[in-house]
Amino acid sequence: MSKQRSRDTEIEVALRRELHRRGLRYRVHQRPVRAVRREADVVFGPAKVAVFVDGCFWHGCPEHGTWPKRNGEFWRAKIEGNQARDANTDQVLADAGWLSVRIWEHEDPVVAASRVQATVLERRGRLA
Repeated sequence: MSKQRSRDTEIEVALRRELHRRGLRYRVHQRPVRAVRREADVVFGPAKVAVFVDGCFWHGCPEHGTWPKRNGEFWRAKIEGNQARDANTDQVLADAGWLSVRIWEHEDPVVAASRVQATVLERRGRLA
C-alpha cells in the first residue's frame, strides 16, 4: 500500500492539464476549509468548488470497485470507512458554502474537465 500514489496520479494530472488548457486556474492539494484536515485535489477558491479524484478501489466505485476475498472484513471496513469519510467531507464543505465534485479515476479527463468547468463557471456567475 505504501507504493500507491496518493497525489499526482495519472488521471489527476490529466484532469489538471485539461482544466489549465481551458483557461481555468486553481490550487492543488489544499484544504478548502482550514478547520477540516482533508485536502481536495483541485481547489477553485473564489468559486468555492473542491474537486476530488477518487480511486475506484479505494473509494468503492459502483462500476469498477472490487471486494478482495483475502482479509475481506478488513478491506470492507476500510473501503466503507472511506465512503463514509467522503460523504462527511461533502457535507462539511456544503455547510461551509463549498461544492464538492467527485471524479472517478476511470472517467475520461476531458469529460470530467467539462463537468468541472461548467460547475465552476456556474458558481462564478452566481457569486458575481
